Amino acid sequence: MNITIYQVDAFTKTPFKGNPAAVCIRDESLEDDVMQSIASEMNLAETAFVIPGNDGEWGLRWFTPLAEVDLCGHATLASAFALFETGRVAKGETIRFQTKSGELTVGQTGSTGLEMNFPAEPVDRPFDRELLENAIRNPILFGGANRMDALAEVDSEETLQSLKPDMSAIAELPVRGLIVTARASTSDLDFVSRFFAPQCGVPEDPVTGSAHCCLGPYWQEKLGRSRLKARQISPRGGNVDLEMRGDRVILWGDAVMVMKAEMSF
Repeated sequence: MNITIYQVDAFTKTPFKGNPAAVCIRDESLEDDVMQSIASEMNLAETAFVIPGNDGEWGLRWFTPLAEVDLCGHATLASAFALFETGRVAKGETIRFQTKSGELTVGQTGSTGLEMNFPAEPVDRPFDRELLENAIRNPILFGGANRMDALAEVDSEETLQSLKPDMSAIAELPVRGLIVTARASTSDLDFVSRFFAPQCGVPEDPVTGSAHCCLGPYWQEKLGRSRLKARQISPRGGNVDLEMRGDRVILWGDAVMVMKAEMSF
């Protein structure tokens, strides 16, 4: 079997920055174990699988090297970018993805820019403060969780940048991953974050769109405004602009194609 794979760097205009995702666009779906094997072989934070659906919709699923996940922002951005770049979707149209998190829509905002409409995933339960502080080896200002991830706030961007988390402790947390956030130290940003998910085979994710579905509601409440500018301060790094609209989060980001390859097995 021969399968075409696109690799797209998401949440960046610059190759080799942002978050790389593999995108596989197929006319028919593959078996689950085959998709998981491809994702493991690609060994990126996410590999996305896209197939055409009914009435112009597209099916979309996301796999880490270890497991399928319910929601992924950067691989959705990458998938939409690949559909536009390959001409499968005409420029200017809105893409409707059917996913495990419901319908997600993506439209263009420029030559490389995309606008994604995602569900808000606010913190809705407390989380053991001691577990979080042990996991990141640092005191926290707040700890909580939503249906996917735990969230911790630390006292400054400088503290966040210098964290050396205990990956073994994070991997034992009963969540998909751990979001750690802080107020930004510069006036051009509102907040910064990092995301760790060793339990999914992703020790530190470069830029995590789905984490901002939690971060958006959190910082909206703290800062009192719905339009926010953020940066994920991983080594590769990436900017995420967002706006809260009721129970939806609008995410803006750029993308760039860096590779097209053929996988044979």
